[in-house]
Amino acid sequence: QLQLTTSEKNELTRSLEMLQNQLQEKEREIEREISEYKDRLLQAEKEHQDALTEANQKNEVEIEACHEKISSLERFIRSQKLEIEHLKSNKEQLNNSLKEANQALGELLKTKVR
Repeated sequence: QLQLTTSEKNELTRSLEMLQNQLQEKEREIEREISEYKDRLLQAEKEHQDALTEANQKNEVEIEACHEKISSLERFIRSQKLEIEHLKSNKEQLNNSLKEANQALGELLKTKVR
């Protein structure tokens, strides 16, 4: 009986050791997988950050170009307003000159008719 029990004990010990070895191997495998997933996650985060940085830089360039275009258009509008004011002033002067010329012509015609 003692020999049988000892034999069973030895068999159970071997089985336990095998299970422990299998468990350790499984644990190492899981740790490798976790490490791989962490590496992939870090790579994905880096790629995402790089893409964001690139998009931000592109947007900043486009925004700067838009600001420059807006400034240019504002300068153009100011110059056009000045030109309009200048033309209005010239029109007013021409109208006044025309009135004076018409009055002078009227006076000349009156003088000639007499």
